[in-house]
Amino acid sequence: MKKLMTLVLLLAITSMSFAQKNEVKAIEKALKNSNFADAKSAVSVAEALMGNMDDKTKAKFYFLKAQALYAKGKGSDKNIDEAIESINELKDLESKIGKLKYTKQANDMSTEMLNSFFEKANNAFNNKNYKVAAKRFEKTYKMSPKDTIYLYYAASSAVSASDFDTALGYYVQLKNLGYSGIEMKYHATNKESGVEEVFPSTETRNLSVKIAKTHNKPRDEKTKSKTAEIVKNIALIYVSQGNNEKALGAMADARAENPDDLGLLLSEANVYLKMGNKAKFKTLMEEAVAKDPNNAELLYNLGVLAAEGGNNEESKKFYEKAISIDPTYVDAYNNLAVTILGGEASIVEEMNELGTSAADNKKYEELKEKRSKLYKEAIPYLEKALELKNTNIDAARTLMNIYSAIGEVDKYKEMKVKVQEMIDASTEGN
Repeated sequence: MKKLMTLVLLLAITSMSFAQKNEVKAIEKALKNSNFADAKSAVSVAEALMGNMDDKTKAKFYFLKAQALYAKGKGSDKNIDEAIESINELKDLESKIGKLKYTKQANDMSTEMLNSFFEKANNAFNNKNYKVAAKRFEKTYKMSPKDTIYLYYAASSAVSASDFDTALGYYVQLKNLGYSGIEMKYHATNKESGVEEVFPSTETRNLSVKIAKTHNKPRDEKTKSKTAEIVKNIALIYVSQGNNEKALGAMADARAENPDDLGLLLSEANVYLKMGNKAKFKTLMEEAVAKDPNNAELLYNLGVLAAEGGNNEESKKFYEKAISIDPTYVDAYNNLAVTILGGEASIVEEMNELGTSAADNKKYEELKEKRSKLYKEAIPYLEKALELKNTNIDAARTLMNIYSAIGEVDKYKEMKVKVQEMIDASTEGN
């Protein structure tokens, strides 16, 4: 009787094993015919029998399941998530049993999936469909967790979509992973075009420089760290959520780790400005200038801050210093002119309060001359701003009005023509 029971049990196990293999074969057959609907149905049936599969059959099942769900790129996002999971389970299993029968094919599929999703994410971003881009970049990152840059792209896309809660999650992940975004860029100049080009590696560059000899002047360049940007964005999102303590905590942690990082210092200053604490912003900006005294942008920002505080003389000094460092700084020329012309309001107000007495008339002429000198002081900065940026319509209009006010008729007419040309060009562009 015992022998009979053993035989019956053996027949049952053999039958179950045969059923498992039949269902796995059914998946394989459907895939050969690109019948992904039937393949997925067969996956569901086979999955119920997985508990009794041997490792060899299980490995094959994981591979076929991934193929069925991926459906050559036509699977839904949920199916593709499951396909990625199945590939990972396959790799873990074959690594454990020490026989990599399907791993190479699975790796090839992963690469195809990765490239496909990256392309879809990139297309979504270029089409300004930022929310979709964020999700697809996130999925690309999940496919290749070592390539943290995809998570950075997901965060940037989420910001562009104004989906700040999602962006915060990505940025916090990046911070916790210690992502800096620093990478090496391999440059060389194309001899024929004279244009510097970027190569993916030193090896590919050497082929062009040393073998083909189509390029020269090889140089390596390390990109800037994105740590300051990431921490700043975390902090700014916290500020927008009204969570100032977390914002300042994020900045404090980052600066404690990188006390000499100018980018982080500026980010902290921006957080305080966002919070409306201009005094702290100014203190930090002055600290930044002390660290980098030849940074025109820092000086320009201090000029803006001084102007907002009503300290025009201090503002002018900062703008002038910025221009001395960077003579092409258009915004500094513009703002310097605006700051100078800011003194006009009080002069006009005083002129309007005067009566018609001889003394008042004399005072009026003095104030008129004072205003004329103020206009003439602003003219060189406006002219330079227009020279550096010939589409600067605000500078052109201001110059036109000044020339009219001081009686420069020819210059007024010339500037009036320029302003009209800019307006016409702008209308055509729209």
